[in-house]
Amino acid sequence: MGKYNFDKVIDRRTSWAEKWDVRDGELPMWIADMDFETAPEIKEALLSRLEVGAYGYTYLPEEWYDAYISWWERRHHLKIAKEELIFSTGVIPTISSSVRKLTTPNENVVILTPVYNIFYNCIINNGARVLESRLFKKDGKWEIDFEDLERKLADPQTSLFLFCNPHNPVGRIWTEEELGRIGELCHRYGVTVLSDEIHCDITDPGKEYVPFASASELCRKISITAIAPSKAFNLAGIATSAVYVPDAFLRHKVWRQLNTDECGEPSFLAVTAAIAAFTKGEEWLKELNAYIYANKCYCEDFIAKNIPDAELLHAQATYLIWLDCTRIANESVDLADFIREKTGLYLARGEQYGPGGEGFLRINLACPKSYVTDGMERLKTGLKMYQEIAR
Repeated sequence: MGKYNFDKVIDRRTSWAEKWDVRDGELPMWIADMDFETAPEIKEALLSRLEVGAYGYTYLPEEWYDAYISWWERRHHLKIAKEELIFSTGVIPTISSSVRKLTTPNENVVILTPVYNIFYNCIINNGARVLESRLFKKDGKWEIDFEDLERKLADPQTSLFLFCNPHNPVGRIWTEEELGRIGELCHRYGVTVLSDEIHCDITDPGKEYVPFASASELCRKISITAIAPSKAFNLAGIATSAVYVPDAFLRHKVWRQLNTDECGEPSFLAVTAAIAAFTKGEEWLKELNAYIYANKCYCEDFIAKNIPDAELLHAQATYLIWLDCTRIANESVDLADFIREKTGLYLARGEQYGPGGEGFLRINLACPKSYVTDGMERLKTGLKMYQEIAR
């Protein structure tokens, strides 16, 4: 028994939580936020800040820089200099601003699909074109098709590679060798890498993610890395993140666009939350990762025993699982809608993550075990009913 109680069920319906804007009796396991309270050490720090009573403009103190620098060196073996960090209100604002600054209309942004659906919005809404390179399954894990990726990067219209490390939704931790190979290709073809590393701290016990910028000197020079405490500590609503840009030329571009877009000023709670997370949250995070890992193992065992027509590859990172239902349905839009209608289980449809997502469901396991067991029973019931009707 650990120090923290992740079995505790909290009522999020009363706090305008987007995830829980559902009908009575429904169980939402779709959007990527947690149903756990954040670390009590963070909550205590936020309450203390609120007690000040004045909620005006906030600057970035040395403690904010020190918190990021210490965390990434201690946990991820990446040395960051103070001047290489920029505050941003979120990873998505960082991505959107960077696409707008680093591409011109109709240039290509390469992505590995299936991938986090908002990547598409960030690219298309800023006048660029999506160029997809599909992941594939081999020997029980997801792999990059490097021949296809090189073709896409070599296109003269390609200027940016938008990368997800670790990968959402498939849960891969990319190896140092894979990252280095990506860096070499992008450097060869003059492509900047924008690496979304928001899920980096949610990993299986004993597993470490590799920051893209740490894989090689080339990777460091050509990259922009978006980092934040929001996924690991359930702080998405606080709007706090950072951008790590080692190259001074790239850094100025990113800083300039974030400020043009008014995404570069912290709220009075954003600084407090980040400092508390990275200086006081490590023990909580360790227990959280063990709890999520247990949830994943439970689901893998349940699905193998009860839903033989579905396939689940183990996710090394994130609190998401990516369920292959292609032997049950060719697409998952109707499938997800059917499961929700018949059982109340609300899951994310694979199609929204791009090519390769057809027939998949994304399931969020960052919730008490009671939700997970309930969700698996609903999933089993819904898929069985769908198959019976499809026969």
